[in-house]
Amino acid sequence: MEIWVNPRCAKCRSAVSLLDEAGAEYTVRRYLEDPPTEAELVAVLDRLGLDPWDITRTGEKIAGELELKSWSRTPRDRPRWIAALAGHPELIQRPIITADDGTTVVARDEDTVRSVLS
Repeated sequence: MEIWVNPRCAKCRSAVSLLDEAGAEYTVRRYLEDPPTEAELVAVLDRLGLDPWDITRTGEKIAGELELKSWSRTPRDRPRWIAALAGHPELIQRPIITADDGTTVVARDEDTVRSVLS
């Protein structure tokens, strides 16, 4: 199992704590220090069944600078969004957990974290 975290994020710390309590084996990826590639983002989005704008933190300062809220959201626009996430990993919603079976979730609450522990 792998979890993408920002150690300053309360939701990330909570998810890590829940994984620890469950005795789960996992690796931590500090995605701000080790940003995912565009290919990795595409793979994660495919497993999530989401589009890049679905996991974009549009309230971040850089999102405003890039004017992300004005970007169109069509299949043709996916590469632009993915490039923005790869280039500015602080825009990626967190934490993201990928279980050993490939199940991937944006683990913003306890129930979602627990869903990958089965």
